[in-house]
Amino acid sequence: MRLVSTRGQAVAASFCDAVARGIAEDGGLYVPASVTPLPRKFFDAAGGRPLRELAFDLARHLLDGEIPDRDLETIITRSLTFDAPIRMLADDLGVLELFHGPTLAFKDFGAQFMAHTLAWLNREASTKRHILVATSGDTGSAVAHAFHNVEGMHVILLYPSGRISTVQELQLTTLRGNVTALEIAGTFDDCQRMVKEAFADAELRTRMQLTSANSINIARLLPQSFYYVGAWAQRPDRSRPVEFSVPSGNLGNLTAGILAMKAGLPVRKFIAAVNANTALPRYLATGTTAPVPAIATLSNAMDVGDPSNLARLRWLFGDDRDLLGSVLHSASFSDEQTRAAIRSVYRCYQYVLDPHGAVGYCGLEHVRSAASSGSLGIILETAHPAKFLDALDPEIRSSVHVPARLRAALEGEKRSVRLSPAFAGFKEFLLHTTFS
Repeated sequence: MRLVSTRGQAVAASFCDAVARGIAEDGGLYVPASVTPLPRKFFDAAGGRPLRELAFDLARHLLDGEIPDRDLETIITRSLTFDAPIRMLADDLGVLELFHGPTLAFKDFGAQFMAHTLAWLNREASTKRHILVATSGDTGSAVAHAFHNVEGMHVILLYPSGRISTVQELQLTTLRGNVTALEIAGTFDDCQRMVKEAFADAELRTRMQLTSANSINIARLLPQSFYYVGAWAQRPDRSRPVEFSVPSGNLGNLTAGILAMKAGLPVRKFIAAVNANTALPRYLATGTTAPVPAIATLSNAMDVGDPSNLARLRWLFGDDRDLLGSVLHSASFSDEQTRAAIRSVYRCYQYVLDPHGAVGYCGLEHVRSAASSGSLGIILETAHPAKFLDALDPEIRSSVHVPARLRAALEGEKRSVRLSPAFAGFKEFLLHTTFS
C-alpha cells in the first residue's frame, strides 16, 4: 500500500512507516494513493464466510505483501476475537452490531488491530513508543484497553471534561499501568488540535517517539473496512442492493466504508447521519470546510466541529463534491429526533438502539421517506446501549442488560490529570512526566 499525504507535500510512505508516524510530515493524513478493486467474484462468494477470513483476504490484498502472510494472519486472529453480527429487524432493515468487543464499541476493531500491528512493528525496538489519543467518547477506552500492558507502549488519552458519558469516562480513567488520562477543559476539537500540534512540534518529535491512535492513523482506519465486507457476507437476501447508514462524527467510520467500496464492495449508497455538528452536510451543500465550535449532543462521540477525516474524503474524490455526493447522502438530526427514534425502534421491534445508532436510523428513514429504494438498509450500531442508560426512557432502560465488563468499570476509581486546552501546558506535561 503506497500512501500519500492529503496535503500533497510529504513523500509517499509504506503502510508500516505511515502507522509508525501517525501523521505525514507536512501535517496531512495518509491516504492510499490508489486502491485496486478485488474482483466481483470475491464478494459474490463471500456469503457465510467468517469475518476473520474476509478480513485477512482484504488486508492481504490492500497491503500487498508488506506484512508477511503468517504475521498478518496472527495480527488479525489476535485482533478479531469478537464478531460483528447483523440483527435483522425487518426484511429491508438490519442493524450491524459493532459493540461485541472489549469496550462495547466499534472502536475496538481499529484499536485492537493497531495495537497488535504496532507491537509487531516494535518487536525489536528498545525505546518506548507514546500513543497520543484524542477522544470524544469510545476511542479512548478502546485504545486504552487494546494497549493496556503492551510492552514498550504508553497511552496518553485526551478527553473533553464533562462532554463524555460517565460510563465512557470510567472506562478510560480506571486503568492503571501504561495508560494516562488527561481531562481537558475544552472540547474534543481542542483535544484533537493538541494532538496534531504535538506531532508538528520539532522538539517533541526529537525527544519522544510519538504515534497517534485516532482514526487519523491509517492502522485505525483500515480494519474498520473489514466489517462492511462482513456485513455484505451476512445479508440474507442476495437480490437487494445494500445501503449503509453510518452515524458520523470525525468521519473515520464513513471513510473506512468508502475504502471498502473502492476495494470493490458493491454498495449502492452511504448515508452519513450526523447530529447538530454539520461539517459534512455543509461541505456537500456549499463546499465550506471552515471549522466551527463543536455542539454538545446526546450522541456525544459525534460531537466534532472540525472532522479530520473530511480531508481524506475530499482527497479520495478529488475534492469533487458532486462525485462524493453520488455515493453519499448526509443529513443532520436533533436530540429530539434521536430520542424519538430510540422509542420508535423499541416500540416496533423491541430492539434498543444507543443514541449514535438512533441517529443512523434517522438517516436511513430520511432517505427512505424521500424515495423508496427497495434496498437493504444496514444501520451501524456503534456502541452498546448500556453505555448510555441516562439517555433512555425508564421503560427502555430497564430492559437493557449491563455486561459484566461494563459493571466492573463502573466500580473502578477515576484517575485523571486536568489540563487547560493550551498546547504549552500539554507539551510541558509530555516533556517532564516520567511514564511507566
